[in-house]
Amino acid sequence: MSQYALVADIGGTNARFALVKEGQVKLEQVKTLACADYENIDHAAKAYLRELDIQHVDKASIALACPVKVEQLRMTNNHWVFTRAQLSSALNLKQLTLLNDFTAMALGMLEVSEADLIQIGGGESDDDAPRLVVGPGTGLGVSALVPFNGQWKALSAEGGHVSFAPTDTAEAAVWAYLTQTFGRVSVERILSGQGLLSLYTALADFKQITPVHTSPAEISQAALQGEVFSQEVLNRFCRILGAVAGDAVLMMGARGGIYLCGGILPRMVDFFKASPFREGLESKGRFQSYMQKVPVWLCVADNPGLLGAAAAIR
Repeated sequence: MSQYALVADIGGTNARFALVKEGQVKLEQVKTLACADYENIDHAAKAYLRELDIQHVDKASIALACPVKVEQLRMTNNHWVFTRAQLSSALNLKQLTLLNDFTAMALGMLEVSEADLIQIGGGESDDDAPRLVVGPGTGLGVSALVPFNGQWKALSAEGGHVSFAPTDTAEAAVWAYLTQTFGRVSVERILSGQGLLSLYTALADFKQITPVHTSPAEISQAALQGEVFSQEVLNRFCRILGAVAGDAVLMMGARGGIYLCGGILPRMVDFFKASPFREGLESKGRFQSYMQKVPVWLCVADNPGLLGAAAAIR
């Protein structure tokens, strides 16, 4: 199978694997494994290859939900810890490419079809300006595509860990509530699966409502079924996401637009389209008209992170 390379997209919860022929990005044999079921990344990769009866591959490109320019790689939202050398040796690789998961996601945005990109307001893209890539899932991923010498350069960033900035009394109460647990409140503490539960609990405390749901899935399901308070929480989640994305647009001059992806939003497309996301995005005072022109696309493609990992070694 040396004509194939192994590609992977490793998040906090799931490890997605596929094979690609060298020089291509078409994914084959896509499978998802639960990170919690494996002691470390090499165990998961070997299990995937073993299931396909593949003895060996020479090359691998692996996207990781953690900083990758370090000696010891420590997954931000699961228990895996390893080094590049350990992984390369365990899989007997000749070439190993590691990249941040949202760097891969950004590269993947260049590979998905237009049919998988749903525009959520805004005007035309400025093709000479950067494009932001943001996605809530187990954590909050942030990257950007920057035009450079006629091509797009994908940045490696950790924007999910910037500080949360409340915009009204309710959000200030959320911030104060969460500081009791976390001390410093990053945006990922709210804009993620577990963050949705934290937001729900904090807003229930603010409104003096007894919380009844105990998981992000319960909250989302209740909101989509019309439960008023859960709808309020999910709308607030979308508005905060818009505000955070808007701040990043202003910092980067990302008039090229925003790609939204990750594990949460594609499951609630109709709700999201009607949500106050753009209100949060555009509420930037003197720069409201600037923000109103910024296009937003919600990516509903399957496995864009794997596509990006494949593109990184094409």
